[in-house]
Amino acid sequence: MSELLVSEQTNTSTLEQIKEIIKQKHVELLHLQFVDIEGVLKHVTVTAEQLDDVVEGKIMFDGSSIKGFSPINRSDLYLLPDLQTFAVLPWTVEAGYAEARFLCSVMNPDGTLFDGDPRNVLKKTVERAKQKGYTISVGPELEFFLFKTDENGNPTTTPQDNGGYFEPSPKDLGERVRLDIYRALKAMGFTIEASHHEVAEGQHEINFKYADALSSADNATTYKWVVKTIAKKYGLHATFMPKPIFGINGSGMHVNISLFKDGENAFFDPSDDNQLSETAYQFIAGLLHNVKSFAAITNPLVNSYKRLVPGYEAPCYIAWSASNRSALIRIPAKRGLATRVELRCPDPSANPYLAFAVIAEAGLDGVEKELTCPAPIDEDIFHMTNERRKELRIENLPGSLGKAIEELENGTIGRHTLGDHVFNEYIAMKKNEWDSYRTAVHAWEIEHYQAKF
Repeated sequence: MSELLVSEQTNTSTLEQIKEIIKQKHVELLHLQFVDIEGVLKHVTVTAEQLDDVVEGKIMFDGSSIKGFSPINRSDLYLLPDLQTFAVLPWTVEAGYAEARFLCSVMNPDGTLFDGDPRNVLKKTVERAKQKGYTISVGPELEFFLFKTDENGNPTTTPQDNGGYFEPSPKDLGERVRLDIYRALKAMGFTIEASHHEVAEGQHEINFKYADALSSADNATTYKWVVKTIAKKYGLHATFMPKPIFGINGSGMHVNISLFKDGENAFFDPSDDNQLSETAYQFIAGLLHNVKSFAAITNPLVNSYKRLVPGYEAPCYIAWSASNRSALIRIPAKRGLATRVELRCPDPSANPYLAFAVIAEAGLDGVEKELTCPAPIDEDIFHMTNERRKELRIENLPGSLGKAIEELENGTIGRHTLGDHVFNEYIAMKKNEWDSYRTAVHAWEIEHYQAKF
């Protein structure tokens, strides 16, 4: 094993603290977690007695068994834990017993970063930004649905409640579930800022505090896992599917992002009319210029494009505004250190590591090229005529996964951000997904065509 294979952010005090917690909480099992290219969480479990081997990156797994990772003739990969992600799992704590987890980066046998690991993709984006003097700050907002399950425990599409936006109990039957999710996340080190019922029946949101890009992606990944785990305890199914029910709002993952330089928010300029800096305008221009090319990353499913239609608050038009929620990008009201750009198209089915990486790279592309930001659109875009949108040169996001894949493949931002390995595997995976959908015969077709023709 290479000497490079040493646990991320390892320091004696952190490791000693972890050992003390393991002793105090009687932790017996350690789950070493990572995500595949789609962002699906995986883990291998070892005993706490193996902690030293874990920290030294000696836990190996078969990368050929993870979709899109490595071929069978080069299958040995290693897990390198980030000690800052250590957490005892609150739902496992019993008398004299507990389990804990680490989030890990995937490494090659020689100790170098494995190119197929989405976490490593984001780490490279963070490093590139650092070389330009920037720290990336990200705050995602992930919505989800709670559905009832059938007698066999399988998910249905029946919402758990019929509450609406910000409604309390008794209509909001998810209040107790959210409370348990909040408590679990808090016990795992999260700072929770808000929890509420969302617009659609059975739809919810719990917001956690922003962080640096890598920590925020770690938090988003953990959040999705915790939400699903706690919901299961209540006999419910939590889903981050973007549009599970026709005719009501879908679930988004608004991404709030800002750049910091020398401890100051690089997006803030008190002398500007919008209190935005030239860097902020260039970053916005970069997002607008590249968004078609990265939509297949931030909106990765066939179902994602059922959400991105007019009438359900999800943006489908490429424009920005200081406050207009019908625009793709808006600037939340807070300024100073809180100045940020909110990209509203991503949905929570996206792999957070890849999504945050490509969003940051797209914005930084605008900064590097000093792109000119178009004028803001403050009118309600949803209710504009086609002629008015054409007059203002407002373009549409891709209307399907097929079109989004085409834009990703023909653009430059995807390959630059993801690297050849993830880019090629992702394109192949999504083309297969689109072809499977495109060639399937759906219930709608039977209903509309079988009797008529």
